[in-house]
Amino acid sequence: MFRNFTKQQRTAALVLFLIVFALQLFLFFAPQNDFLSYKPDKTTSDLLEKEFAKLHQNSIDESVPKLYPFNPNFISAYKGYTLGMSEIEIEHLKQFRSKDRWVNSAKEFQKVTGISDSLFEVISPYFKFPKWVTQGQQKSKYSTQKKPKMDLNSASAQQLQSVYGIGPTLSKRIIEFRQKFDGGFAAMVELKAVYGLTDEVIENIRQTFVIHHPRSIVKINLNEAHQEDLARIPYIDYELAYTIEEMRVLKEGFKSVDELTKLKDFPTEKLDIIKLYLYVN
Repeated sequence: MFRNFTKQQRTAALVLFLIVFALQLFLFFAPQNDFLSYKPDKTTSDLLEKEFAKLHQNSIDESVPKLYPFNPNFISAYKGYTLGMSEIEIEHLKQFRSKDRWVNSAKEFQKVTGISDSLFEVISPYFKFPKWVTQGQQKSKYSTQKKPKMDLNSASAQQLQSVYGIGPTLSKRIIEFRQKFDGGFAAMVELKAVYGLTDEVIENIRQTFVIHHPRSIVKINLNEAHQEDLARIPYIDYELAYTIEEMRVLKEGFKSVDELTKLKDFPTEKLDIIKLYLYVN
């Protein structure tokens, strides 16, 4: 029962227990009189029981996590645990998403994960899917024609803001990042370099935009590149470039670009962008 109390409530309960225990010892050894032998009437006892039950229920309510609207495609292992999902149910969703597939409805989420009907009734009202999903579901009955995707390298701020999750600030950052390069974006993966863009918003962009004319990147051979060449690649400084050269000598060459992630302080989260500039021969 006490598991549902907070730390402060458990401390208060312990103090109260000690006080009651001390009073019992006093009553046992002290002379009995009318005042000490007084017992509360039934009405008082009922009020005390109701008050205790109320405090107990409040502690339970406070321990239950509050739910807010969220996209079920991005449930982490911890998030799934707090929602009441089992490890197997979380793993089912993880495997489904690993194939670059997306849950587009509450019923599909239950089918993929296998969660119980009782849990489904609790969490499904908080599912929030992108507008392009919900609007697409509404229009699918009337039209199956797909709207042509716009070019990300020529998109205006207003067009970018039509994507769910992008406002004036993010649209400005996207355009400013695009203007850093002669030719704009080389690949959609470079959106990960724009501060503030989450994986969910990037996926929304993919549903609306494509890169018709990506900028050209001259890749360099990881097993032949000099320190100066490596240092010109985004997210690789001279110190990291020197470490790459040292490791290359020790390993007698890299077998894949992915081996760079084994280096200390390598920006693993930027690997997809770095791989735009490197290849292994």
